[in-house]
Amino acid sequence: MSIWVIFTLLGSLALLMYGMKSMSEALQKMAGPQLRHVLGAMTTNRFTGMLTGTLVTASVQSSTATTVMTVSFVNAGLLTLAQAISVIMGANIGTTLTAWIMSAGMSFNIGDLAYPAFLVGIILIYQKKHRYIGDFLFGLAFLIFALATLRATGTEMKLGENPAVLSFFASFDPNSFLTTLLFLLLGGILTFCVQSSAAVMAITMILCSSGALPIYQGIALVMGENIGTTVTSNLAALSANTQARRAALAHMFFNVFGVIWILFVFRPFIDMVCGWVGYDVNMTKELAGEHAFLANAAKLSFVLAAFHTTFNVANTFILIWFIPQIERFVCWVIKPKKVDEEEDFRLHFITAGFMKTPELSVLEAQKEIQSFASRMQRMFGMVRELLTLSSSTTDKKDNQAGDFNKLFTRIEKYEGISDNMELEIAKYLDSVSDAHLSDDTKAKIRAMLREISELESIGDACYNMARTISRKYNGKQDHFIDKQYDHLHQMMELTDQSLTEMNRLLGGRKDLYDINRSFNIENEINNYRNQLKSQNINDINNHNYTYAVGTIYMDIINECEKLGDYVVNVVEARMGQRQKSL
Repeated sequence: MSIWVIFTLLGSLALLMYGMKSMSEALQKMAGPQLRHVLGAMTTNRFTGMLTGTLVTASVQSSTATTVMTVSFVNAGLLTLAQAISVIMGANIGTTLTAWIMSAGMSFNIGDLAYPAFLVGIILIYQKKHRYIGDFLFGLAFLIFALATLRATGTEMKLGENPAVLSFFASFDPNSFLTTLLFLLLGGILTFCVQSSAAVMAITMILCSSGALPIYQGIALVMGENIGTTVTSNLAALSANTQARRAALAHMFFNVFGVIWILFVFRPFIDMVCGWVGYDVNMTKELAGEHAFLANAAKLSFVLAAFHTTFNVANTFILIWFIPQIERFVCWVIKPKKVDEEEDFRLHFITAGFMKTPELSVLEAQKEIQSFASRMQRMFGMVRELLTLSSSTTDKKDNQAGDFNKLFTRIEKYEGISDNMELEIAKYLDSVSDAHLSDDTKAKIRAMLREISELESIGDACYNMARTISRKYNGKQDHFIDKQYDHLHQMMELTDQSLTEMNRLLGGRKDLYDINRSFNIENEINNYRNQLKSQNINDINNHNYTYAVGTIYMDIINECEKLGDYVVNVVEARMGQRQKSL
């Protein structure tokens, strides 16, 4: 076997992996938002969830993409963990379509179809309207070309006639249970190392179709590949939140359980699948002749694809009735972290291990921004509570000083959290924007960068108010009069309403949101600020309170008005409107 044949084999596998990735990303660009809506709407029970997972995965050719979308919906509260498990079961069935595509490529010479696909693809790529279809055709052409090259290379290598290869596989006892376990482990390790179940499946099909690898060991490799993919996703989920790790564990449980029960009926189950495909497991080259033997061996790629599908369908049929029990098991194994997540800066939805495609990464970032906005409203709630504590009489002030300082320290911590969240989300979006994106996604990223900048400004405004209140509380200035406290609470109530509207928009669909709600509240805030500004001058002139107290009072009022402007800027960014000038 020459070195160039080995390079051709490895290069074809690389091209196969790239073609699969390109196809998946192009399909997600074409139908990403619609797929997300389907995933959220069609999971009313375990059966529709399973069917949805199957259809979505078959559409985007990526069980990982479906799993990532599912986990993000669990995080957002749009799906329960039980619904997510049913979708993941369906994703395991949907991903078997890849094996059928590959088996067709290994059995028939489809290489000539690659060149028309390349030609049409490059024409469409340069047409802005259809460039995603062009990306898909290019990925498909790479996939077809890779399969054709692998088929030709496998034939050229003549593995079925290579004494070294044949003696190597003959050294394993085909009837030994230990041999099955060994190849199962080998399949898992290979999948984990190359990070592609498609590549391992292609290698297995080449070995089996050439007659070098017996079908029983080949199917053991396929079973190991099923477990190898879940090991990768579980390692990626280690840095994720609790629900993501539970979903990844449920995925592993599904495949490990399936492998365990199939081992008890291993040979009868494989013989049944071989019978469906028309493959004779007992045929030998010596008795049937080389031509008949190779013709029989050519069916092995279809046997592998049929086994992959039958295995996942049977496993789903068994486990779909026990989803509540699986949910309890993964919740028992993975306990929530015993930290106050509000006080601990950590991105909840964005994780490095789950950033698979730009289109899905945008969804993760949107959920993180929604969490960021909710945090800022909680921070503003603390400022309101701080103002209430600062209004205590002198007798109560000494008793509440500890509570006041503790709350002010929390607000300081939240201000640091807001700075860190802006930087981390911006860094993530920057890494996403390096990829080839749709115009819609580019616009979303620009809008999200603007949103996080304005949200960080909201955090700054809250901190400025808290510092002003603290300075007043710890200084020698007179107290605000009751009328001032009433006005401050009323202004803060309007500001809180604007934050509530902002969070309603960020947590829902913008086409269902009336932007005039936010504009009306902002106008109320502006008008009230102007009214209080005029009244403040009159009150100082009438000696109702000192100029120093009036200055501090108006500082808080003006900061509320600025915060309202930042809120409107977030709303306009989300709705895709021009920025309001401050």
